Amino acid sequence: MFNPIFDGPDAILSREFPVQVPPYFNFARDVVDRWAQYDRNKLALIWTNQQKEERKFTFRDLSRLSNRAAHALLKCGIRKGDRIFLQLPRLPEWWIYSLAMIKIGAIQCPSPVLLTPADIQYRINAGEFKMVITDQENAPKFDEVAGECPTLQYRWLIDGSRPDWINGQQLLAETTSAQALEAPEAEPTSQADPLLMIFTSGTSKHPKMVEHTHSYPIGHRVTAEWWHGLRENDVTMAISDTGWAKNLWGNYFGQWIAGACVLIFDVRGKFHAHKLLPVLEHYGVSDFCAPPTVYRMLLQHDLSQHNFSELRSCVSAGEPLHTESIQRWRESTGVTIREAYGQTETVAVLCNRAGETVKPGSMGKPTPGWLVELHDEDGNPVPQGEDGRVAVRISEHRPAGLMSGYVNCPGENEKYFINGCFYTGDRAYCDPDGYYWYLGRSDDIIKSSGYRISPSEVEDVMAHHPAVLEVAVIGIPDPLRGNRIKAFVVSKPGTVESEELVRELQHYVKTLTAPYKYPREIEFLPRMPKTISGKIRREALRKYSEDHVMGW
Repeated sequence: MFNPIFDGPDAILSREFPVQVPPYFNFARDVVDRWAQYDRNKLALIWTNQQKEERKFTFRDLSRLSNRAAHALLKCGIRKGDRIFLQLPRLPEWWIYSLAMIKIGAIQCPSPVLLTPADIQYRINAGEFKMVITDQENAPKFDEVAGECPTLQYRWLIDGSRPDWINGQQLLAETTSAQALEAPEAEPTSQADPLLMIFTSGTSKHPKMVEHTHSYPIGHRVTAEWWHGLRENDVTMAISDTGWAKNLWGNYFGQWIAGACVLIFDVRGKFHAHKLLPVLEHYGVSDFCAPPTVYRMLLQHDLSQHNFSELRSCVSAGEPLHTESIQRWRESTGVTIREAYGQTETVAVLCNRAGETVKPGSMGKPTPGWLVELHDEDGNPVPQGEDGRVAVRISEHRPAGLMSGYVNCPGENEKYFINGCFYTGDRAYCDPDGYYWYLGRSDDIIKSSGYRISPSEVEDVMAHHPAVLEVAVIGIPDPLRGNRIKAFVVSKPGTVESEELVRELQHYVKTLTAPYKYPREIEFLPRMPKTISGKIRREALRKYSEDHVMGW
């Protein structure tokens, strides 16, 4: 099928892999505007919420709306290189303003709406942001800290007026119809120009700020095509807050390069997973992406009551999805969940590729352009089958989608970029078929009685037990073994938590894996500590084990 991004005399990109990045590239102009010119009726975005309200946007709609927003931003004095903090819930305006910033070359920082005023103050000052764009619901948090943010010159409100704020609606209304038809004149953006800054999930006190350039969207072609297996005219849905890197992975760049339509389900307040099921069915979603927690929640409901005949691809990332959940999902829907591996700092580095053999529980194989190796502590490749540090070799070829670096963190850049390699901070092993298996963060590997034990391996076994809803494993100091294994368990509703269940879980692990991997200590929790992106915070569990104070 003809795709204006790849085909014809004015093609911007080549269909070949590894992806090639042109010297100058602007995602909003070269992808969204190009689709708008090629097919004025092509659907790009569907927005709906729990009240069943609905808004639909073609690429033509987004092109014109982002032109208006770009002209309005220019009118306020925003120029190429200016840094803008973008905090909006899952509203179409997030994509409209993001595209507008790309068109004029401004640098954007998507941020989760769950941030506290203290979080916001730290991030704005760390990134030296000039403007914030948000809505009435989130504006008070910025008012609380604006006086402590010296670089913050402008506060932009998308939905009405507020003292000391720019009325975005009014400025957009003042742009002419002619301005909506044409993207504003602006300095061209090269592949090396900064595009966005995004903070890591924040498992530490001060999350790092990752910088990506205008080549980053092109890097997500492997995410969309090799992992999701997207086809033109697919309806794709990824469950993600707009402030997470996963939103860029699953609801934006690669999807629109491929020509797919993105479906956004706007959830506010408490998340009820079962409300996703009729949405998937009603819109005929063909590609679905969700974190492991959402899949586990969905599996608590009767999936047989829904028609998933159009569902072709299901993927998951963020943290390992236990094989028990993958098996149950396949039995209920007929689709095997395919996992992948990547970070805020990258695109999909490894994946279980669409159309190829899936090894449930594995991270898959390297995507085109990503030369992945496993190294020992001295930077030497380890023998096949042995665990090592995940390294991406970049001395000969720097893959599209790898961050340019951490902002204002020279020490961190020196730590992760060493001798022509980028070290991800994770450990894995590679099987004879070339599939990689996640073992955990380098700091999470448990060394006990001379053994190296992966928390994820123990967690995967325990997750199969019918009483376990969620499980996290850590190592705690032990005078005899160095460390001993401790498991934290959130049990399924109706479970009787007892010493008898503890012994049952320990015996269960001993019978299904090497006996030295069983948890010598098990503690039940009402909930797991998690980052705002849904990842379990093991360092919080370690601290809790030390002082027995639940700080989440």
